[in-house]
Amino acid sequence: MLQKIKKIDGVIILILVLLMVVSIFSIYSVTHGRDKLDGSHIKMIKFYILGFIAFFGLTFVDYRLIVKYALYIYAFGIGILVLVSFIGKEQNGAQGWIKFGGQSLQPAELFKLILILFLAAVLVRKNKNKLLFWRDVFPLGLITIVPFLLVISQNDLGNALSYIVILVGLLWIGNIKFTHALIGLLIIGCSAAAGIMSYIHYHDEIKDFLTDIGRSHWVERFDPWLVPDKATAKASYHTKNAKLAIASGGMSGEGYMEGSSVQTDRVPYTYSDSIFVQIAEEFGFVGSALVLLLYFILIHRMILIALESRDRGGPFLIVGVVAMMLYQIFENIGAFLGLMPLTGITLPFISFGGTSLLINMASIGLVMSVRLHGQEVEDDMPKSSLYSAPAKLG
Repeated sequence: MLQKIKKIDGVIILILVLLMVVSIFSIYSVTHGRDKLDGSHIKMIKFYILGFIAFFGLTFVDYRLIVKYALYIYAFGIGILVLVSFIGKEQNGAQGWIKFGGQSLQPAELFKLILILFLAAVLVRKNKNKLLFWRDVFPLGLITIVPFLLVISQNDLGNALSYIVILVGLLWIGNIKFTHALIGLLIIGCSAAAGIMSYIHYHDEIKDFLTDIGRSHWVERFDPWLVPDKATAKASYHTKNAKLAIASGGMSGEGYMEGSSVQTDRVPYTYSDSIFVQIAEEFGFVGSALVLLLYFILIHRMILIALESRDRGGPFLIVGVVAMMLYQIFENIGAFLGLMPLTGITLPFISFGGTSLLINMASIGLVMSVRLHGQEVEDDMPKSSLYSAPAKLG
């Protein structure tokens, strides 16, 4: 056990502690003195205590034991997503929350980690063979599209898109054929471009269609991004004031707890989804850049662990986690800079929220498990014996 403790990456621990400090102080800055939100920083400390328990718990568990039962975990996750479609509570336009005992759980967040586990379990059994489209890529796509459609039906576009990003990342490292990758990227790129152009040129027709099918919430997300001149004052309120708050921060910021736009409630959810706006306003470009540097170092350390792993399954898990976090960071920050639509994705390790934090901490715990146990595989040991599951994975 002592040898395993010595192998824990101290840099990653330090980054998590620093992000925790940023989170707690930022949440305190925008919630103190507000009746319903006052004390949120104390709740976040409790979430972080649970998060570190999950992190260290998964660190010392051999990740291969978890991957072995990935099929059953995936089936459980699908069942929870189906359950949410019937009994889920609506929050911020998305019907994706299960409430029990005064606490809320967002299964769509949990399923990101479940999807990473299952896709990794399937890919590791391919034993470095090139992925064939109908035999490999198509089934992996079906595995991903099922939860994607379930979460889309719950009006949670942000988390649904994260599943596609995870799939693309794992297909890339999973030895997909270059021609298939190129064709896939061209299809995705052209489809995205066509969708954006269609939304701009046929805005009124698409707006009416989305409203008719109960997706008016999406219109409020896309209009400020693609057609700001046609966006209603309500739809553009969030992003417009977020940009003003970020711009007011300048190079060094207005000072801790001295921000004007955020402190006067002109930016909604500054303690959760919009917390980057608070950081940018109070600490400016310098503070924002330091936060991004922490993310960069964290991701860099995870990639190094993947490169050092002698077991092929470990890198699959890590690439899935990296893809998930890169998407969350880019989508969250990009939404407030006008680069992406506002989808309600949280900023990893900083935004207030128990489910998101626990999933991210658990994900890093799996990465650390790869560091501790990914070196134990002998080069001549049959790879199939490491992931022999009770049921066929693919």
